[in-house]
Amino acid sequence: MEAGIVSYGAYVPRYRITPAEIGRVWGSDGEAVGQGLNVYRKSVPSPDEDTITISTEALRTALVRGAIDPQQIGAIYVGSESHPYAVKPTATVVAQAVGATPNLTAADFEFACKAGTAAIQTCLGLVGAGMIRYGVAIGTDTSQGAPGDALEYSASAGGAAFVVGRDHVICQVHHTVSYTTDTPDFWRREGQKYPSHGGRFTGEPAYFRHVTECAHRIMETSMTSPKDYQHVVFHQPNGKFPQRVGKQLGFSDTQMKFGLVTPYIGNTYSGAALLGLANVLDHAGPHERILVVGYGSGAGSDAFDLETSDELAQYDRSFGRPVQWYLDHGVELSYAVYAKFRGKIHMGEA
Repeated sequence: MEAGIVSYGAYVPRYRITPAEIGRVWGSDGEAVGQGLNVYRKSVPSPDEDTITISTEALRTALVRGAIDPQQIGAIYVGSESHPYAVKPTATVVAQAVGATPNLTAADFEFACKAGTAAIQTCLGLVGAGMIRYGVAIGTDTSQGAPGDALEYSASAGGAAFVVGRDHVICQVHHTVSYTTDTPDFWRREGQKYPSHGGRFTGEPAYFRHVTECAHRIMETSMTSPKDYQHVVFHQPNGKFPQRVGKQLGFSDTQMKFGLVTPYIGNTYSGAALLGLANVLDHAGPHERILVVGYGSGAGSDAFDLETSDELAQYDRSFGRPVQWYLDHGVELSYAVYAKFRGKIHMGEA
């Protein structure tokens, strides 16, 4: 492909809560739950943070790092399942916030946790066809989990923005493939505050089937095998699933090291795989091969065969924070403050 990643940025809210603190309130051994999920704390958005603010912070970082004029952006797509408005796009607010011209196309994408990777594919098509100079793909969420539900131990907030273009490409996209079926493992109906899930059904017939199938297909298309990649990133609803699927596919812990971020910030849903990719790019050098496999419930996977270029050596990451900073830092909250921040406390009618 002629198009590739020319810049990127990430943002994760500063607040954190541990599974032990969540379990303390609900009478369970939260620490054991966290160890079972391989999640030791998760990010929590403050009351004035949502997918718009997260997207804007991540995109501003990407634009400054890549010295990209926002007036040259031809498309902005924001992938999320927690858009602030049911009817009113997130993408238009982000576009104006960063100073983009009105002469662009913008839309919100939704496909559970793979909406961000689908946005990247769309930008690759538009840029590759010469219709636009730069396309922006963002994956972000402030994910929901009902009080006391298993999802509450991992559902978190964060996101990453990727600018796709043809000039000064820091990471070339060799191939991308997708695998999609109607597998109802996770859903939220209109008007419902919290999602429902199929429990263990979300594992074997959903996540593992789609991720492994898509990974096999991208390697067949690229004529590669696990040994050809220095890094691999999987969608990570927890810290356990990506490690398991990586081992099944033949990848080592070393290859998965930088792509696995969920144990330290939780499951950022549409941001999960993209934050993993951003962390890989923070640590990678030129000419390193990267495999990325996203996943979204409902269900589908998108996979990318990537390779960093010589441009990465000159890429200026001095603006904004590296993903590792977000993994290492944070302000811990009590469950009471967390519940207040996330709107889990509702007053009854008078």
